[in-house]
Amino acid sequence: MNKIENRVAIITGASRGIGLKVAEQLASIGIITVINYHTNKEAAEEIVKDINFNGGKAVSIKADISKVSELEKLFKETVEIFGSVDILVNNAGIMINNPIQNVSEEEFDKHFSINVKGTYFACQLAMKYMKDNGRIINISTSVTSAMFPSYSVYAATKGAVEQITRQLAKEFGSKGITINAIAQGPVKTELFMKEKSEQQIEMLSKMNSFGRLGEPEDIADVIELLVSDKSHWITGQTIKINGGFI
Repeated sequence: MNKIENRVAIITGASRGIGLKVAEQLASIGIITVINYHTNKEAAEEIVKDINFNGGKAVSIKADISKVSELEKLFKETVEIFGSVDILVNNAGIMINNPIQNVSEEEFDKHFSINVKGTYFACQLAMKYMKDNGRIINISTSVTSAMFPSYSVYAATKGAVEQITRQLAKEFGSKGITINAIAQGPVKTELFMKEKSEQQIEMLSKMNSFGRLGEPEDIADVIELLVSDKSHWITGQTIKINGGFI
């Protein structure tokens, strides 16, 4: 990929997992990266240190994306520091899997507050702050096309994210901004691996065409394409990145 310089990317939930890899990869092609975190300040600062040491440019900004006031602060600080917001990767999210009889109201509300509300109002702020010809990438999941026990709440939030992406495409199109979602399959991250048995991991690994779990860089490669000028004719889409998982 050619260098993409003088563009500023906000990546929510970028202190670990896919967000971390996306930040590193975008920084490697010249994009200024804003590492958003909520609680893991030490990890976020370490990523910033690594990116800057390797010739990139990055800062970390704390914000709880489930609170609109903190999202507003995230965008305002980014513009104050770098002058613009050109790319938004709505990566932050939670996944707590429970069968329906065990789902609490608190758990349900927390999922929708972070995964849906956070994504929606980050997009609203992108409409306010983003320059023309910007790029928005929302994170969904291939589980929306499957039927997995215990994933009902998580999958419901990601179904909402896909509809947000689709319904906003023409609104953002007036500014030349593309908005797309990616629906990854199982990816080897701390969030995904949590509380899964070896048998479950082996089963999920065998469900795609290549017999392995995805890696964060598999997702970052596609996001790199979607933030580039080569993706200018792709918008309102949910793109499955899952190695043939479904």
